[in-house]
Amino acid sequence: MALIGSPVAHSGSPAMYNYSFARLGLDYVYVAFDVKKEETGEAIKAMRLFGMRGMNVTMPCKGEALTYMDKLSPAARLMGAVNTIVNDNGVLTGHNTDGAGFVRNLKEHGISVQGKCITLAGGGGAATAIQVQCALDGAKEIRVFNRKAHTREMAERVAAEAPGCRITVQDIADEDALWESIASSGIFINATSVGMKPMDGESVIKDTSVFRPDLVVADVVYNPAWTRLLREASQAGCTCVDGRGMLLWQGVEAFKLYTGLDMPVDEVRERFFKE
Repeated sequence: MALIGSPVAHSGSPAMYNYSFARLGLDYVYVAFDVKKEETGEAIKAMRLFGMRGMNVTMPCKGEALTYMDKLSPAARLMGAVNTIVNDNGVLTGHNTDGAGFVRNLKEHGISVQGKCITLAGGGGAATAIQVQCALDGAKEIRVFNRKAHTREMAERVAAEAPGCRITVQDIADEDALWESIASSGIFINATSVGMKPMDGESVIKDTSVFRPDLVVADVVYNPAWTRLLREASQAGCTCVDGRGMLLWQGVEAFKLYTGLDMPVDEVRERFFKE
Protein backbone atom coordinates (compact mmCIF):
# COMPACT_ATOMS: atom_id res chain seq x y z
CA MET A 1 0.00 0.00 0.00
CA ALA A 2 1.07 3.57 -0.42
CA LEU A 3 0.43 7.25 0.11
CA ILE A 4 0.73 9.59 -2.87
CA GLY A 5 0.81 13.39 -2.88
CA SER A 6 3.31 16.21 -2.45
CA PRO A 7 4.92 16.84 -0.06
CA VAL A 8 4.70 13.51 1.81
CA ALA A 9 8.12 13.17 3.46
CA HIS A 10 6.60 14.48 6.70
CA SER A 11 3.66 12.05 6.72
CA GLY A 12 2.97 9.91 9.77
CA SER A 13 0.81 7.48 7.79
CA PRO A 14 3.51 4.87 7.02
CA ALA A 15 4.39 4.48 10.70
CA MET A 16 0.73 4.25 11.73
CA TYR A 17 -0.22 1.68 9.12
CA ASN A 18 2.92 -0.44 9.35
CA TYR A 19 2.61 -0.65 13.14
CA SER A 20 -1.02 -1.78 12.76
CA PHE A 21 -0.14 -4.36 10.10
CA ALA A 22 2.58 -5.83 12.33
CA ARG A 23 0.35 -5.74 15.42
CA LEU A 24 -2.38 -7.72 13.61
CA GLY A 25 0.01 -10.06 11.80
CA LEU A 26 -0.87 -8.79 8.31
CA ASP A 27 1.58 -9.24 5.43
CA TYR A 28 1.40 -5.67 4.12
CA VAL A 29 3.83 -2.78 3.86
CA TYR A 30 2.95 0.91 3.48
CA VAL A 31 5.23 3.47 1.84
CA ALA A 32 4.98 7.13 0.79
CA PHE A 33 5.68 8.40 -2.73
CA ASP A 34 6.07 12.07 -3.61
CA VAL A 35 3.71 12.48 -6.57
CA LYS A 36 2.77 15.78 -8.22
CA LYS A 37 -0.79 16.43 -9.40
CA GLU A 38 0.09 15.86 -13.06
CA GLU A 39 1.68 12.49 -12.15
CA THR A 40 -1.44 11.13 -10.41
CA GLY A 41 -2.58 9.08 -13.40
CA GLU A 42 0.80 7.39 -13.75
CA ALA A 43 0.85 6.54 -10.03
CA ILE A 44 -2.59 4.93 -10.22
CA LYS A 45 -1.55 3.09 -13.37
CA ALA A 46 1.39 1.68 -11.39
CA MET A 47 -1.03 0.66 -8.63
CA ARG A 48 -2.85 -1.53 -11.13
CA LEU A 49 0.40 -2.87 -12.59
CA PHE A 50 1.90 -3.83 -9.21
CA GLY A 51 -1.36 -5.24 -7.85
CA MET A 52 -1.28 -2.92 -4.83
CA ARG A 53 -4.12 -3.50 -2.40
CA GLY A 54 -4.67 0.12 -1.46
CA MET A 55 -3.54 3.70 -1.78
CA ASN A 56 -4.16 6.86 0.22
CA VAL A 57 -4.22 10.14 -1.69
CA THR A 58 -3.33 13.53 -0.24
CA MET A 59 -2.91 17.05 -1.62
CA PRO A 60 -2.67 17.95 -4.46
CA CYS A 61 -3.84 14.66 -6.04
CA LYS A 62 -7.27 14.06 -4.47
CA GLY A 63 -9.42 15.62 -7.17
CA GLU A 64 -7.29 14.28 -9.99
CA ALA A 65 -7.47 10.70 -8.65
CA LEU A 66 -11.24 10.72 -9.05
CA THR A 67 -11.01 10.51 -12.84
CA TYR A 68 -9.07 7.25 -12.76
CA MET A 69 -11.49 5.23 -10.63
CA ASP A 70 -13.69 2.36 -11.83
CA LYS A 71 -16.17 2.96 -9.00
CA LEU A 72 -16.82 5.69 -6.44
CA SER A 73 -18.37 5.64 -2.98
CA PRO A 74 -21.29 8.05 -2.51
CA ALA A 75 -19.11 10.35 -0.38
CA ALA A 76 -16.32 10.49 -2.95
CA ARG A 77 -18.79 11.16 -5.74
CA LEU A 78 -20.40 14.05 -3.87
CA MET A 79 -17.09 15.51 -2.72
CA GLY A 80 -15.40 15.15 -6.08
CA ALA A 81 -12.24 13.91 -4.38
CA VAL A 82 -10.68 10.60 -3.42
CA ASN A 83 -8.40 10.00 -0.45
CA THR A 84 -8.61 6.20 -0.28
CA ILE A 85 -8.40 3.72 -3.17
CA VAL A 86 -9.16 0.02 -2.75
CA ASN A 87 -7.98 -2.43 -5.41
CA ASP A 88 -10.21 -5.49 -5.70
CA ASN A 89 -8.57 -7.68 -8.33
CA GLY A 90 -7.96 -4.76 -10.66
CA VAL A 91 -11.19 -2.87 -9.94
CA LEU A 92 -10.35 0.42 -8.25
CA THR A 93 -12.94 1.97 -5.93
CA GLY A 94 -12.40 5.51 -4.71
CA HIS A 95 -13.55 6.49 -1.22
CA ASN A 96 -13.25 9.62 0.89
CA THR A 97 -12.80 9.23 4.65
CA ASP A 98 -11.52 12.76 5.37
CA GLY A 99 -14.82 14.32 6.42
CA ALA A 100 -15.77 11.49 8.76
CA GLY A 101 -12.28 11.59 10.27
CA PHE A 102 -12.47 15.33 10.87
CA VAL A 103 -15.90 15.25 12.54
CA ARG A 104 -14.88 12.25 14.68
CA ASN A 105 -11.79 14.19 15.77
CA LEU A 106 -13.98 17.08 16.93
CA LYS A 107 -16.22 14.64 18.82
CA GLU A 108 -13.18 13.22 20.59
CA HIS A 109 -12.61 16.77 21.89
CA GLY A 110 -16.23 17.12 23.01
CA ILE A 111 -17.26 19.33 20.09
CA SER A 112 -20.36 18.79 17.95
CA VAL A 113 -21.02 20.49 14.61
CA GLN A 114 -24.78 20.12 14.95
CA GLY A 115 -26.54 23.48 14.92
CA LYS A 116 -23.26 25.39 14.62
CA CYS A 117 -22.21 28.23 12.33
CA ILE A 118 -18.85 27.30 10.80
CA THR A 119 -16.29 29.37 8.89
CA LEU A 120 -14.19 27.15 6.64
CA ALA A 121 -11.02 28.32 4.89
CA GLY A 122 -10.09 26.30 1.82
CA GLY A 123 -11.68 24.64 -1.17
CA GLY A 124 -9.52 21.60 -1.90
CA GLY A 125 -10.23 17.94 -1.22
CA ALA A 126 -9.99 18.14 2.58
CA ALA A 127 -12.09 21.32 2.73
CA THR A 128 -14.77 19.80 0.53
CA ALA A 129 -14.87 16.61 2.59
CA ILE A 130 -15.28 18.64 5.78
CA GLN A 131 -17.97 20.81 4.21
CA VAL A 132 -19.94 17.76 3.11
CA GLN A 133 -19.68 15.89 6.41
CA CYS A 134 -20.47 18.92 8.58
CA ALA A 135 -23.53 19.69 6.44
CA LEU A 136 -24.74 16.09 6.60
CA ASP A 137 -24.15 16.03 10.37
CA GLY A 138 -26.44 18.98 11.00
CA ALA A 139 -24.37 22.17 10.86
CA LYS A 140 -26.64 25.22 10.72
CA GLU A 141 -24.46 27.28 8.39
CA ILE A 142 -21.11 26.88 6.63
CA ARG A 143 -19.31 29.89 5.21
CA VAL A 144 -16.61 28.80 2.79
CA PHE A 145 -13.69 31.11 1.98
CA ASN A 146 -11.59 30.19 -1.03
CA ARG A 147 -10.18 31.59 -4.26
CA LYS A 148 -11.36 28.94 -6.71
CA ALA A 149 -14.60 29.27 -8.67
CA HIS A 150 -15.49 25.57 -8.41
CA THR A 151 -16.09 26.05 -4.68
CA ARG A 152 -19.44 27.69 -5.42
CA GLU A 153 -20.54 24.77 -7.57
CA MET A 154 -19.61 22.34 -4.80
CA ALA A 155 -21.54 24.39 -2.24
CA GLU A 156 -24.64 24.15 -4.42
CA ARG A 157 -24.29 20.36 -4.67
CA VAL A 158 -23.82 19.99 -0.92
CA ALA A 159 -26.78 22.29 -0.20
CA ALA A 160 -28.97 20.07 -2.40
CA GLU A 161 -27.97 17.03 -0.32
CA ALA A 162 -28.34 18.81 3.02
CA PRO A 163 -31.02 21.50 2.56
CA GLY A 164 -31.11 22.25 6.27
CA CYS A 165 -27.62 23.75 6.11
CA ARG A 166 -27.07 27.20 4.62
CA ILE A 167 -23.83 27.37 2.63
CA THR A 168 -22.21 30.54 1.31
CA VAL A 169 -18.95 31.09 -0.58
CA GLN A 170 -16.70 34.14 -0.49
CA ASP A 171 -13.21 35.08 -1.60
CA ILE A 172 -10.60 34.33 1.05
CA ALA A 173 -8.77 37.47 -0.03
CA ASP A 174 -11.65 39.52 1.42
CA GLU A 175 -10.19 39.75 4.91
CA ASP A 176 -12.98 41.96 6.26
CA ALA A 177 -15.61 39.41 5.27
CA LEU A 178 -13.52 36.59 6.75
CA TRP A 179 -13.06 38.39 10.07
CA GLU A 180 -16.78 39.22 10.22
CA SER A 181 -17.69 35.60 9.54
CA ILE A 182 -15.36 34.24 12.22
CA ALA A 183 -16.74 36.77 14.71
CA SER A 184 -20.23 35.27 14.36
CA SER A 185 -19.17 31.61 14.05
CA GLY A 186 -18.76 28.98 16.71
CA ILE A 187 -16.07 27.07 14.81
CA PHE A 188 -13.27 28.22 12.50
CA ILE A 189 -11.55 25.55 10.38
CA ASN A 190 -8.34 25.93 8.41
CA ALA A 191 -8.49 23.38 5.59
CA THR A 192 -5.75 25.01 3.52
CA SER A 193 -2.11 23.89 3.47
CA VAL A 194 -1.00 27.15 5.11
CA GLY A 195 0.90 26.21 8.26
CA MET A 196 2.15 22.87 6.93
CA LYS A 197 5.88 22.38 6.56
CA PRO A 198 7.65 24.13 4.87
CA MET A 199 5.07 26.91 5.48
CA ASP A 200 5.01 26.26 9.22
CA GLY A 201 5.81 29.89 10.03
CA GLU A 202 2.67 31.12 8.29
CA SER A 203 -0.99 31.39 9.28
CA VAL A 204 -4.16 31.85 7.26
CA ILE A 205 -5.25 34.40 9.91
CA LYS A 206 -3.22 37.62 9.85
CA ASP A 207 -5.13 39.59 12.49
CA THR A 208 -5.26 37.58 15.71
CA SER A 209 -7.74 39.97 17.31
CA VAL A 210 -10.46 37.87 15.67
CA PHE A 211 -9.82 35.07 18.18
CA ARG A 212 -11.97 34.88 21.31
CA PRO A 213 -12.34 32.39 24.20
CA ASP A 214 -15.65 30.88 23.02
CA LEU A 215 -14.34 30.12 19.52
CA VAL A 216 -13.26 26.62 18.47
CA VAL A 217 -10.28 26.70 16.07
CA ALA A 218 -9.46 23.50 14.17
CA ASP A 219 -6.63 22.87 11.74
CA VAL A 220 -6.29 20.02 9.24
CA VAL A 221 -2.49 20.43 9.22
CA TYR A 222 -0.82 17.78 11.37
CA ASN A 223 2.88 18.45 10.77
CA PRO A 224 3.61 20.47 12.74
CA ALA A 225 0.75 19.45 15.02
CA TRP A 226 0.74 22.79 16.81
CA THR A 227 0.63 25.26 13.94
CA ARG A 228 1.09 28.99 14.21
CA LEU A 229 -2.68 29.35 13.81
CA LEU A 230 -3.32 27.10 16.81
CA ARG A 231 -0.59 28.66 18.93
CA GLU A 232 -1.99 32.14 18.44
CA ALA A 233 -5.59 30.99 18.89
CA SER A 234 -4.66 29.18 22.09
CA GLN A 235 -3.00 32.30 23.47
CA ALA A 236 -6.34 34.09 22.96
CA GLY A 237 -8.17 31.40 24.94
CA CYS A 238 -9.73 29.51 22.02
CA THR A 239 -10.43 25.78 22.18
CA CYS A 240 -7.96 24.33 19.67
CA VAL A 241 -8.04 21.03 17.78
CA ASP A 242 -5.01 19.96 15.74
CA GLY A 243 -5.02 17.80 12.63
CA ARG A 244 -3.50 14.63 14.05
CA GLY A 245 -6.86 13.24 15.16
CA MET A 246 -8.30 13.72 11.69
CA LEU A 247 -5.36 11.74 10.31
CA LEU A 248 -5.96 9.02 12.88
CA TRP A 249 -9.71 8.65 12.38
CA GLN A 250 -9.73 8.87 8.59
CA GLY A 251 -6.97 6.25 8.72
CA VAL A 252 -9.07 4.01 10.93
CA GLU A 253 -11.82 4.04 8.31
CA ALA A 254 -9.39 3.46 5.43
CA PHE A 255 -7.72 0.59 7.32
CA LYS A 256 -11.09 -1.12 7.62
CA LEU A 257 -11.69 -0.69 3.87
CA TYR A 258 -8.29 -2.18 3.03
CA THR A 259 -8.20 -5.09 5.47
CA GLY A 260 -11.73 -5.67 6.80
CA LEU A 261 -10.23 -5.39 10.30
CA ASP A 262 -10.24 -2.72 12.99
CA MET A 263 -7.07 -0.74 13.52
CA PRO A 264 -5.77 -1.00 17.12
CA VAL A 265 -6.83 2.61 17.72
CA ASP A 266 -5.87 2.97 21.38
CA GLU A 267 -2.38 1.62 20.78
CA VAL A 268 -1.87 3.72 17.67
CA ARG A 269 -3.03 6.87 19.42
CA GLU A 270 -0.78 6.22 22.41
CA ARG A 271 2.22 5.45 20.23
CA PHE A 272 1.93 8.07 17.47
CA PHE A 273 -0.52 10.76 18.57
CA LYS A 274 0.30 11.31 22.22
CA GLU A 275 0.71 14.96 23.23
